[in-house]
Amino acid sequence: MSAEIRMRDEIARLSKSLFDRGFSVGSAGNISAAVEDGILMTPTNSCLGFLDPARISKLDRSGRHISGDKPSKEVFLHRAFYETRPQTGAVVHLHSTFATALSCLADTDPDDCIPPLTPYVVMRVGQVRLLPYVKPGDESMGDMIAELGGRYAAVLLANHGPVVTGKDIASAVYAAEELEETAKLLVLLRDAPKRMLSPENVTELKAVFGSY
Repeated sequence: MSAEIRMRDEIARLSKSLFDRGFSVGSAGNISAAVEDGILMTPTNSCLGFLDPARISKLDRSGRHISGDKPSKEVFLHRAFYETRPQTGAVVHLHSTFATALSCLADTDPDDCIPPLTPYVVMRVGQVRLLPYVKPGDESMGDMIAELGGRYAAVLLANHGPVVTGKDIASAVYAAEELEETAKLLVLLRDAPKRMLSPENVTELKAVFGSY
């Protein structure tokens, strides 16, 4: 079995896991992963719970559609990360409930919209930037990600949802899940006094475990 076929199967398996647990509904969300000669991406209007691995889109590194079904209309979100963060092996874009809820709150800090509530969000996601709202499918979203110069492994699109990267497909999915669970905690604790990790705690975590 070729590496590309294994990757297609892995995208379908992890996508179904996200769908089955409610991280994605209907045809929302899209996932991509790098392969040796291009990028594999979930097709436009496809449901993450019912992907056919053979029909997953394939693009070259310049974003040209090579084979499979037509790719997601938000391909530019993915390309911006691959082009500005060379270590990126996969990108996960979801409309997960609690991360999207944070993206809709007027007082969410645009420079640090997922504050360090737990060590795991620091270790697996890092600092998250909130990007201004533009309509779905607007290519300026890709421009805004590119303008960040690769400094963030994840962003939150205002009134839309998270886009999370990883060194491989499993890392990206796990980071997207960690971001969603941290967002859930932040919403549940919204009106309660909170004890965040200190800057010293964050520095220690990065020194011991590194950061993506």
